[in-house]
Amino acid sequence: MAINFSVLKTRTLSAVVFAALMLGGILWNQWSFFILFTIVQIGCLFEFQKLMRIVIPEYAAINKVHQWGTLCLGIFIMIAFAFQNIAFRGVGIDQYSNYAFIAMAVLILLADLITKKFNYKTILVSAAGLIYISFGLALLFPLRDIMSHSFVGDIGYTIPLVLVLSIWVNDSAAYLVGSLVGRRPLSRISPNKTWEGTIAGIIISILLVTKLLGQYIPLNEKAIFLISVVSCIAGTLGDLVESKLKRWANVKDSGSMMPGHGGFLDRFDSVLLATPFVWLLIKLLY
Repeated sequence: MAINFSVLKTRTLSAVVFAALMLGGILWNQWSFFILFTIVQIGCLFEFQKLMRIVIPEYAAINKVHQWGTLCLGIFIMIAFAFQNIAFRGVGIDQYSNYAFIAMAVLILLADLITKKFNYKTILVSAAGLIYISFGLALLFPLRDIMSHSFVGDIGYTIPLVLVLSIWVNDSAAYLVGSLVGRRPLSRISPNKTWEGTIAGIIISILLVTKLLGQYIPLNEKAIFLISVVSCIAGTLGDLVESKLKRWANVKDSGSMMPGHGGFLDRFDSVLLATPFVWLLIKLLY
């Protein structure tokens, strides 16, 4: 499979802009981190709903309260995870968010009943989207909180940065190696991915991220290595999950947020699955 240099140029230019925005949001402070991933969560959940409206006829008929209310539920989940240690008038911000979540969930159910569009399948689809996307991304906040109060200041970006960079390097290396020497398709779900590119991408990512970041961030190489391994493997699985959703909907991209890369789900599918596994790794080991 030869490299398409026109596509590569478009992908590279949009990736540079994307990387600058991402790194700025991750590295600046906790507020930029929250804003960045809340926007990402909204974009991913919106595109998930769009795909499900194509795949499931009943979901295409949900009312506006259900559609937009589900997006609000996703925001409340992000707020609850991001501000667990901040209180307002003696009540934690996460508690306010939990109350708002319950109120919105009840409102969605009432709207479905009043409009006679209540359907267990549509409720389960919305719940699946919240678990897959909102909870998945929300776990980035406890990962950031781990090193946010270190003796050298707020370096909470460390673990999320290792996770995201591992996925970026893996994706880029897998694309280049697969385009040059890839012969055996990884899966019928995503025929453009090859075993050669996938294996090479994982190995290159782990080695580069571990050796390079190990010199500049206050995290030992063993921890970086483990986080990178989990991020690359789970991220690859996340990519296949999203490819399966697109195959069900018979679409090439989930959206058009990034020229040459597709939409929010296309760009963050790996992060959605890698984050819960990295969170679990940290819980088990540390």
